[in-house]
Amino acid sequence: MDNQNEPTKLGGWLILVGFGVVLSPIYLLITSATTYFPIFGDGTWEAVTTISSEFYHPLWGPLLLGEILFNFGKAIVLIFMIYLFFSRDYLFPRFYTGVIVATLIFIPLDAWMVKIILPYEPMFDLETTSTFITTLVSGLIWVPYMLFSQRAKATFVRRKTGSEIQPQESAFPD
Repeated sequence: MDNQNEPTKLGGWLILVGFGVVLSPIYLLITSATTYFPIFGDGTWEAVTTISSEFYHPLWGPLLLGEILFNFGKAIVLIFMIYLFFSRDYLFPRFYTGVIVATLIFIPLDAWMVKIILPYEPMFDLETTSTFITTLVSGLIWVPYMLFSQRAKATFVRRKTGSEIQPQESAFPD
């Protein structure tokens, strides 16, 4: 007999979401490490943050540190989202949506800052455009699914208080 108070199992299209949730922090940490570690080891950091350097710009330091902090913070949130997803916590759709929205805001802001530092470079290079479009398309598909699908509503219900749970229809008339 199916118990209506039990959350729906993780299945259907949520399996694809689950793959993304598990792989995202791994991908982010690998790409961040391969991007930022060399900057501190090959002399790039000194070149762009030393006033007497020909490559110096006062915004390089804040830009690079901001990118590192954003990506590190995002990785922590993504790891926490793995827990929320597999525990079927009601906060998962909210965190999922928040990460996508934050990323969609961060990408153009970051590109704008790079454009200020490197005015002759295109604001949206191929990599930036690709990342933005991928995030946008993913958000356009999965955010509505997280917020409006019956499966997501029935799956992510753990830890809800009584006022947040939709009342179940009673088997007994009033």
